[in-house]
Amino acid sequence: MSKVIRIGTRDSELALWQANTVKNKLKALGHKVKVISVKSTGDLILDKPLYELGITGIFTKTLDVAMLNDDIDIAVHSMKDVPTALPKGIVQAAVLERANFLDILAFKNNEEFMGEREGIIATGSLRRKAQWLNRYPTHTVVDLRGNVNSRYQKLEDSNWNGAIFAAAGLERIGLEPENTVGLTWMVPAPAQGAIMVVAKEEDEFVREACAELNHKPTEICTQLEREFLRILEGGCSAPIGALATIDKENEVTLKGVLLTVDGKKKLEAEFTAPLGKHTYLARDCANSIFSRGGKLLMTSATGTLENTKIFSTKNLTQDQEELFDTDIKVKSEDFIKVSPNRISNLILKKEIRNVVLTSQNAVEALIKSISPEELKFSNIYCVGRKTKRMIKRYIGPVTHHENDAKKLAQYMVDNLEGTEVTYFCSNLRLDDLPNILEENKIKVNEIEAYTTKHAPAEVEDSVEGVLFFSPSTINSFLLKNAPNKVAYCIGETTAAEAKKHFATVHTAKIPTVESVIDLVNQTYRKN
Repeated sequence: MSKVIRIGTRDSELALWQANTVKNKLKALGHKVKVISVKSTGDLILDKPLYELGITGIFTKTLDVAMLNDDIDIAVHSMKDVPTALPKGIVQAAVLERANFLDILAFKNNEEFMGEREGIIATGSLRRKAQWLNRYPTHTVVDLRGNVNSRYQKLEDSNWNGAIFAAAGLERIGLEPENTVGLTWMVPAPAQGAIMVVAKEEDEFVREACAELNHKPTEICTQLEREFLRILEGGCSAPIGALATIDKENEVTLKGVLLTVDGKKKLEAEFTAPLGKHTYLARDCANSIFSRGGKLLMTSATGTLENTKIFSTKNLTQDQEELFDTDIKVKSEDFIKVSPNRISNLILKKEIRNVVLTSQNAVEALIKSISPEELKFSNIYCVGRKTKRMIKRYIGPVTHHENDAKKLAQYMVDNLEGTEVTYFCSNLRLDDLPNILEENKIKVNEIEAYTTKHAPAEVEDSVEGVLFFSPSTINSFLLKNAPNKVAYCIGETTAAEAKKHFATVHTAKIPTVESVIDLVNQTYRKN
């Protein structure tokens, strides 16, 4: 343990408190440690609200650069300030046990203004502003920037009625305003109250040292909250709140909220699942919000109304969006909503010789219905590499996979052990696979593992091309839009459906999202 672990931090009192907390914990484990403080852009620019600076990770970027330049070994952050996508080469090394996650109101004189029409509240957070105005629509919210001490001093020197702070920030530096009230109704920022340690991916010694500081329940909860934020594509520029908790019965609950900046519109979602089956809570919450108009609300919240050239009928991840050439403006939304069905244990606990799974949705429905260890599948046949990886991760070995259903059916006709299969499918599906099997005297037992519903939306006139990933997405698109765009399709089956309606259809050579994106880039480069 001769290596000195250099901790990078901002030089505010709160940031130094957090860095020294990590320092003391590492020292207690026998490590040599020193703290190096630097100023971030967020600390230096105090005359503009955070959301107007337009920088993701404004409090973390300086430390990221210092780490990649080998000036420091780890950085300590308030986790809510850390972007959901870390820079390449930097990884989450530990999350400390969470402190108080609440927002609190520090007020002057008395609380009577909360029952009156007029009131002035200060905050630099769009999330806090939107939730306050949603509850107190006639009040005025003014901007408040600076570190915790300077913000509190501004409150003391002003004519404001109160200002909103993170409870954990005040508690950590020992600042105890005389008059405060906990805003239990306000959904906190994702990961509020948690401290995050990041390190270089290649530095195994440092990562192993930090791993001893990790608090698993906090890691689980903050991961869900940040995943919810990532799916909604938010950050400092959008009013998004999320809070995950684990109760004594090991039930995990995630609550998420999305608002417009003026607080006039609010969408909330809350889902619960047993610990171990909580993986999809963030996606379930986000999809619930999207299904009730979240995409439109998100657009108005962030002001992203620029002309869009490409529209995807499937939500794209941040990494996938970054694969498009920089001059191609892209938006995405799920035009198909999927919800897993509860499958009877009487079915799932039986020994099943041959199982067919043609999507990740079917796999998800299985593992939500029963513990994977209880499944007794002898042979599993599937479609798609991602589905194969998911099956191997959660259920077990895959007997054979193909990239499309027809090829899988043809393989099974020649190689199947027995003359019967169990097909976990959707209520909306193509008939190719079961038809081919039944034509060849193979009995197909169909079980509806998940429900698929059309969820169309109108796309902007500026859209030139649309990405389709199944015939169902085409049918959903046409419910609200004309086929006057270029269709980019993931495979031949989808392209065959598109050709019935669209004049120009391009088909990816490989049935992956990345291949469809590459097809778009190639088309625009030629033009």
